Amino acid sequence: MQRPSSRPGTYTQESALDDLPAIKYAMSLFLNSDMVEAEQYCDELDPNKERLYITVGYSLIQCLKAFMSYEDKDLDEASIHVQHGNQLAARHRAPPATIVSQVTNFVRGAPSLEAIKAMTATQRHAELLYAEMTFAKAMLATARTGSWLAFVREAARFRVMINLYLQLGRYVDLMDAEAAARGEAEDRSIDRDFRSGVELGVGASNLILSLMPKTVITVAELFGYQGNRMVGLSLLMKSGGWTPTSSEPAVSIEEEGLRRPLCDIGLLAFHVILSDFVFQGVDLAIARNILQWNLRRYPKGVFFLFVEGRLRLQCAQPALALESHHKAIAVQSQYRNFHYVSLWEIAFCNMSLWEMSASLDAWRILREEATWSRACYSYGAAVCLLELGAPENVREAKQLLDGVPGLVQKLAGKSIPAEKFVSRKARQFKAQGGRLLLPALEFCYMFMSIEQAPRAVVRYKMLPEVESALVNLKAHESDPASYEGGQRYWDDFCLAHFLEGVCLRYMAYPDANAILDPRDDFNIPRNTLTIRAMDAFNKVLSNSARIRLDHYLIYHTHYELGRLFARVGNEKKTREHLELVVSQKPLEASPKVRKGKYSMQTVLVVRAAAELEKLYPKQS
Repeated sequence: MQRPSSRPGTYTQESALDDLPAIKYAMSLFLNSDMVEAEQYCDELDPNKERLYITVGYSLIQCLKAFMSYEDKDLDEASIHVQHGNQLAARHRAPPATIVSQVTNFVRGAPSLEAIKAMTATQRHAELLYAEMTFAKAMLATARTGSWLAFVREAARFRVMINLYLQLGRYVDLMDAEAAARGEAEDRSIDRDFRSGVELGVGASNLILSLMPKTVITVAELFGYQGNRMVGLSLLMKSGGWTPTSSEPAVSIEEEGLRRPLCDIGLLAFHVILSDFVFQGVDLAIARNILQWNLRRYPKGVFFLFVEGRLRLQCAQPALALESHHKAIAVQSQYRNFHYVSLWEIAFCNMSLWEMSASLDAWRILREEATWSRACYSYGAAVCLLELGAPENVREAKQLLDGVPGLVQKLAGKSIPAEKFVSRKARQFKAQGGRLLLPALEFCYMFMSIEQAPRAVVRYKMLPEVESALVNLKAHESDPASYEGGQRYWDDFCLAHFLEGVCLRYMAYPDANAILDPRDDFNIPRNTLTIRAMDAFNKVLSNSARIRLDHYLIYHTHYELGRLFARVGNEKKTREHLELVVSQKPLEASPKVRKGKYSMQTVLVVRAAAELEKLYPKQS
């Protein structure tokens, strides 16, 4: 996009929308990884931060930077900018006409349709921007404190945001209905920039509400909120003119609204990033078309290169995914924090290829520089070192693991499931005298790196690790007390057989999205692999009463068995195993042996529910 030829004139509220070409240009710079240039351009146009769209755009850039770094100073600075942007948007909103209107606005959190119709175009845009700033303000406040109370306090702001978006959506629907009665396709008085904002806001609100846990949805419905996932996706696609079968959008760059690229990013986030946890509505073919079009538009865009890498990884092509993430790092050096997202992916791509030295390199950088999850970074580095062996590596791994429990943090007052898992394993390592069984492969499983590995890697690199562990366990079968001090035999027995089952399952039935290399043919009948996988999983369940610590294995085994039965077409067994996980009932022989949640419980329940939703959409 070319830089606007003329500078905006003296600013007044009435001329606020004259800045739209400028903020579109700034957004194009930012999305093509010229991020500092985008900031400088906003500063140059509006050094006093008094222009509505320039100020809000600049504030959102600061907000994104803060979330990427997660440093207190960045969060504090972003909060100052967002607070100013929020106040500026509020000053541009239409004042309530009467005291009754003020009370109504307070109760509803949004002006009436009549009030919106009476607004100027600038005032309607201010409503959109106020909603966006309210959301950013709430997210920053939650991130800054990390407490559950802060999240509850900010719930009121989320309610204001959703109410505003939904009411603006009703306004657009009303105006379009009146236009249809006149024989027009849509109300031409509503500009595309405003429409794209409504489509983004209402679409994302529906999508977010549809992803909430049932307990949250039940509360939301008391306030009249219902998230319709398909409506949300439809609105986001409408902004660009996408259809399920189109390889090109119907809306051109010249015709698009300001927030159309953000709608595309929202669609990519759902179809590619969130598809690890949801299934209904996910369509990787749509995502691929949207992604390719945006990569042609923003060839240096780190957001789109990151999604390309994630999409390739989901297709079990980690080597190609590495190309995307290395390119994302190479195209920009202005925002170092953006590199950490790609480095996280690079670490797991290399684990999917069982390249531990390369994975270790990425973990080391993350551990030294990044702040999002130092516990996971340290644990990732440690398991790579343990896998590589050598006394000096083991000593370094021990030092890293000793520090993991002290690095665990909380978000909105809640522990992060992955950090709880690595903390437990680090404590186990110490309690067992500096030993863990198959820690790298177990870590791979938790982050889906076995599922996303090429079948040849699973067969020739991962499975032999398990088979070696099983040989050692077999040697102590007649006398478990002679194994590693006598306390760990059955936990390790179940872990090894579980990972054996997982490897065999993906050899027999690769993920549906996997693009297979024809050279990865093992000449082992699928039925043989399936029987062996089921036998391995059943060994876990038949010995589950003997597990002392790793109770998560019981639940994950039911999950994997359910998925395997789905592939062989046994609906009864599929439902039986997946519904056991979703029920959240204790499955241990004695429920009292486990305190609190098992490792990664929340994540597993979400995935099991999503599997049921995919397989039996009407019943779910």
